[in-house]
Amino acid sequence: MLVARFYAPGDIRLEQAPEPTAGPGQLKIAVVNCSTCGTDVKISRHGHHHIRPPRVIGHEIAGRIVEVGEGVSGWAEGDRVQVIAAIPCGTCVECADGRFTVCSNQESMGYHYDGGFAEYMIIPESVLAVDGVNRVPENIDLAEASVAEPLACVLNGQEIAGVGEGDTVVVMGAGPIGCLHVRLARAKGAAKVYLVDINRGRLDMSANIVQPDATICGEEVDAVETVLELTGGRGADVVITAAASGRAQEDALRMVSRSGRISFFGGLPKDAPIIQLDSNLVHYREISIFGANGSSPEHNRRALELIASGAVPVADLITERMALSDVHKAIETVASGTAIKVTIQP
Repeated sequence: MLVARFYAPGDIRLEQAPEPTAGPGQLKIAVVNCSTCGTDVKISRHGHHHIRPPRVIGHEIAGRIVEVGEGVSGWAEGDRVQVIAAIPCGTCVECADGRFTVCSNQESMGYHYDGGFAEYMIIPESVLAVDGVNRVPENIDLAEASVAEPLACVLNGQEIAGVGEGDTVVVMGAGPIGCLHVRLARAKGAAKVYLVDINRGRLDMSANIVQPDATICGEEVDAVETVLELTGGRGADVVITAAASGRAQEDALRMVSRSGRISFFGGLPKDAPIIQLDSNLVHYREISIFGANGSSPEHNRRALELIASGAVPVADLITERMALSDVHKAIETVASGTAIKVTIQP
C-alpha cells in the first residue's frame, strides 16, 4: 500500500508499505479521506518533538472499517467512521476531572501512531478505550466527516470563550479554522461576526463562502480602528485569534470590549512565543483571555452532529481534493493559502 512518511523536515517520502493487520483491541480502516491543515505544514518544515521518524502523518481521518480485531465489539466491516486526533489517556488527574484536552499523557494520531496519509491504517486500542471512533451519519460523505476533527477543536475553543447569543465576534485569520469559527459562532447565535486577515486574496476567497458581516484586511486598514468603528467604539464581545500571529494576539486586546473575552486559539511559533500585553487593560477592563488546545472525543462526536444537522456546513469549505500521490502538492497548497480546505483521498 502507498503511505506518506515523515523522515525529517523537508523529507516526506511516498513509499510502499505492507498492508497492516488489526491486532486484539484494534480496528483496521481503509482511509477514504484524510484532510490537511497548517499543522501538516509545520511538521513538514520543522518536524515535531512528539514524532519519532519514520512516521506516517495525517490526523484528520475518516474511512471504512475493513477488519475488526479480537475483543472489539460494536463495530463491523463496512462501518463508516471518523477518528479522533488527540488521544487522552483517560486515567490522569486531568482526565478524571473531565479535562481531556489538557491530558498530561496525551498521544496523537500521526505523531505517536501512524496516521491517515495511507491507504490503510490501524486504529489503536488507546483510541477505542476513550470512545475515539465515531460513526459517520449517512447524510454526509467522508470528506465532510474528516473536517469534524478541526471543527471539534473550534467547538472546544468557543465553549471555553463562551461564544453565545447576541455576541459580536471577531475572527482573526481567514484560513479553514477561521471559516469554521465564523460558521460555529453563527450557529451559536452570534449577532455579528467579522473576519480579519492580512491577505486580501485569502480573505475574499473565504468571505465569499462563509459570508461574514464584514471583512477587514489588515494590510489595507487598521484592524483595531475598524473593529471599534463597526462596534460604535465599544469593541467586540469575543475576539478569536485563529492565526499563528503574535500581532493578532496583541491587537485582540485592543479591539475587545470591556468584560470581553479573547481566545488565543492559534499557537505561536516556538521561536517567537512572547507578545507585549498591557496587563492594565486586562485589569481595569476585566478582560478574560483563554487558551484553547485541541479537542476531546466528545467534541468530535458533537462536531459530526453539527455537520450532519446542517448547523455548520463544511462541504463547500473543501476546495481541493487530491490523491495521496499528490501529498506534497497538498501541503504546499495549504501553505500558500490558495485553497480553504484540502483533503487527501488515498
